[in-house]
Amino acid sequence: MRHFAVLFFALLVSLVAAAHAYHASIMELHYNPPKQQLEVSLKVFTDDFEKALSVGQPSSISLDQSPKPQVNALVTALLRRSIIFGTKPGEALPIQFIGIQKETDAHWLYFAVKLAKPVNGIYLRHLLLEDTFPDQMNIVNVEANGKKQSALFKEGDESQKLTW
Repeated sequence: MRHFAVLFFALLVSLVAAAHAYHASIMELHYNPPKQQLEVSLKVFTDDFEKALSVGQPSSISLDQSPKPQVNALVTALLRRSIIFGTKPGEALPIQFIGIQKETDAHWLYFAVKLAKPVNGIYLRHLLLEDTFPDQMNIVNVEANGKKQSALFKEGDESQKLTW
């Protein structure tokens, strides 16, 4: 009976942990040479992202219920400070926020980055949600010039050069 109680408790703890056992985002990055821009789709867990947006705010932020202009301003500011694109190290190209789309327990964020000239690679510093969740992992899938590649950004490995 004692083993059964321990097993039941372990199962209960693992089920609670499995409800949201990891913190991750998935970025789909497409290089569009004719438009000379990066087109970005970023999937984030709603609860994690709302927690990060709410830091320093007088009340909690809801992507679906807070005023849209406030949400857009907070999302844009968070993206600009935590996802930095450049054609050379240390450069920070401006991000143009496009919009948000809801999915079951996540949201897709859409934005673009204009480039001054055609490129064969980009520097990316990806810190999204790392200050809120130390175990945050940010996965980036790149599609450019007919090639596909993936990269993982996490604490201690936030900056990488992606080439195509």
